[in-house]
Amino acid sequence: MNGQENQKITSRVIAKAWADEGYKTKLLADPAAILKAEGLDLPAGITFKVVEDTATVQTLVLPARPAEMSDEDLDRAAGGACSWCVFCELSL
Repeated sequence: MNGQENQKITSRVIAKAWADEGYKTKLLADPAAILKAEGLDLPAGITFKVVEDTATVQTLVLPARPAEMSDEDLDRAAGGACSWCVFCELSL
């Protein structure tokens, strides 16, 4: 599965959560189960958290600092891709 397919799946999950309060509750409680059910291949040993932004609360995600980044990784990051994001890694 590539990054574009992963993005389509996560976009679909977000749209379903906006439309269905019960689905959103399940997504917030057990994101890995929902993401797997929607077709994402999740890496073993990774925990997923979902938080909901509101009109007055916005979430800034601070990725884990990479231990070492190659010149290629830096170029990808400067171009908008990331080497630390699980969804981008799944497309490598």
